[in-house]
Amino acid sequence: MTEAIAKTYGVEIHKPKDGHVKKTAQETTAEPQGLSFLDWQRRVAREEGRLLDELLGKETEKDKRETAGEVLSGRQVSIFWRRTACCHKIFIRLALEAGFLSCLVVYIIYICRSLNRKGGFIMYQDEYKRWLGADLIDCDLGKELRDIEGDDEAIKERFAAALQFGTAGLRGTLGAGTNRMNIWVVRQATQGVADWVKGEGGTQTVAISYDTRLKGWTFAKEAAGVLAANGINVRIYDEPMPVPALSFATRFYKANAGIMVTASHNPAKYNGYKAYGPDGCQMTDDAADVVYNAIQKTDVLTGAKYMPFAEGVEKGLIKFVGEDCKEGLYKNIEACQVRPGLCKTAGLKLVYSPLNGTGLVPVTRVLRDIGIDDVTIVPEQEYPNGYFTTCSYPNPEILAAMEKGVELAKKEGADLMLATDPDADRVGIAMKCPDGSYELVSGNEMGVLLLDYICAGRQEKGTMPKDPVAVKSIVSTPLADAVAKHYGVELRHTLTGFKWIGDQILGLEKKGEEDRFIFGFEESYGYLAGPYVRDKDAVVASMLICEMAAYYRSKGSSIKARLEEIYSQYGRYLNKVDSFEFPGLSGMDKMKGMMENLRKDPIKELAGKKVTKVIDYLDTAATGLPKANVLTYELEDGSSVIIRPSGTEPKIKAYYTTKGKDLAEAQAAKDKMAEAVKPYLS
Repeated sequence: MTEAIAKTYGVEIHKPKDGHVKKTAQETTAEPQGLSFLDWQRRVAREEGRLLDELLGKETEKDKRETAGEVLSGRQVSIFWRRTACCHKIFIRLALEAGFLSCLVVYIIYICRSLNRKGGFIMYQDEYKRWLGADLIDCDLGKELRDIEGDDEAIKERFAAALQFGTAGLRGTLGAGTNRMNIWVVRQATQGVADWVKGEGGTQTVAISYDTRLKGWTFAKEAAGVLAANGINVRIYDEPMPVPALSFATRFYKANAGIMVTASHNPAKYNGYKAYGPDGCQMTDDAADVVYNAIQKTDVLTGAKYMPFAEGVEKGLIKFVGEDCKEGLYKNIEACQVRPGLCKTAGLKLVYSPLNGTGLVPVTRVLRDIGIDDVTIVPEQEYPNGYFTTCSYPNPEILAAMEKGVELAKKEGADLMLATDPDADRVGIAMKCPDGSYELVSGNEMGVLLLDYICAGRQEKGTMPKDPVAVKSIVSTPLADAVAKHYGVELRHTLTGFKWIGDQILGLEKKGEEDRFIFGFEESYGYLAGPYVRDKDAVVASMLICEMAAYYRSKGSSIKARLEEIYSQYGRYLNKVDSFEFPGLSGMDKMKGMMENLRKDPIKELAGKKVTKVIDYLDTAATGLPKANVLTYELEDGSSVIIRPSGTEPKIKAYYTTKGKDLAEAQAAKDKMAEAVKPYLS
């Protein structure tokens, strides 16, 4: 009977070898009695939440989704596996109450129906066939589906899971299927956003921007069409514009939400979809949960409402972002100058690369406005090109993305080489050294340099607010704490993710004190000065970096020289990050086990140095921050290591901070500590 049931639902049953299961005659002929499928579902629904807490040790739906397991690309969570885990436990309990065979039959029915039911896990081959037979509009999708016909692995990779919506929105490879970025996944996600917006009141408006990635404008238009069909007003940029422009437009139009079509600095095959709240900051956990639940109820091909873009424009529901908004952004950025007018006479020579992204227009406009005219653009990386043909990974944190710019800087004799990533929320630089070579500046070093420059300049000009506040993430360098203390600035620590820095600004804004905020940064090359937006802004950072370089040049100095002065004053800090990868479906379980072991058996000593303090960020009472799966170990010599599992990839990161009389000593200390940490994370 069980084989027949399984066959009906297309599930293969593997029989145990003879003798492995003993059955009585009564058991082999018994029909399920006293436990209907509906009873089973009710029991599962009643016990699933509690059992998930037991199995995963988590409390919120977001935690459960993130911890249950990461499938295929490491970003998609399979609800099926957590439901199956619950069913196993429930089955054992009910077997004692209703009989083994009765429970087994109903259990098989439940799992089969779970795999096939709407809103659950449709068999991926069936879903593939449904897409193959649909009018997908985008001809690229149909061709891709025809090309993979008969390739089970390729079909499974695209349809066995779905891209997961969270506070960071969506991100994935371009292509056909629920596990890819395409117009249908964008429509489905936008319907979820629309359902949330409709329950929020307010202006019933959503702002939209997009970067230069492949299909960026297409996805932006599709999102606008879904919103318009739901009666929601749209303000969309008429050209690719960066993350800070989207955040600003969301606030400028008092919108309920914002949508940024981008995959940041990922390779060309990716695109993504970031959602923002009414404050211009990335969506909160609570809002993301509402959107996620709405998406789960929306069929990816037929569930979203849709109106053609032109129709939305004709009806007045879709409008382009106005010049007043664009000019307002530039005005607010330029108001963050520390020494206005300085750059007009400093003679700074700059090489800049937008890495074929959105930075070209806003960065060059702002630099021109403040008086920096000698700007040479890297020609191969000047104009929009979503293929990023000059660098496979357009990330200004890495040398490969900066190479062409550095080569040009050497040729031109530039004081500085600067590059922004495709959505212009991160910026990296190469500074000129006394011997004529160019050295990359880390995100931590630039964060400290900008904090020092802003504080010193504002004090000199008398523009420092009363009780100034700066903010950094917990994994960013503690050298910033020493600098802030020197200038009498309160430096607040937040969890990793710029939304938490935005949350600190929001807290000040609610008290009418947003002008107290002077600077925020993360070690991952994200900076913000001023409360006008609530996400990383490479445009204002580029302006301030150039102003800083111009100032030191006018004094016969340089960024390099000032950095060495800071190290001389506060000590030679070194900050490095090591990553430990755990691929495969078991990777997340391994990571979870390692973090549990570190908590059960705390590290007491590393590289011969005693651990003097352990900070567990699951203990919100002790940290004063939201719960996070992060551990910090402080050592007796002042060094530290932070252990943090990635929230989006199957890897654990170790952030090291060491200090020495020079770089060699600090590096040696880091190497010893890294060797001591390795056994705990392997």
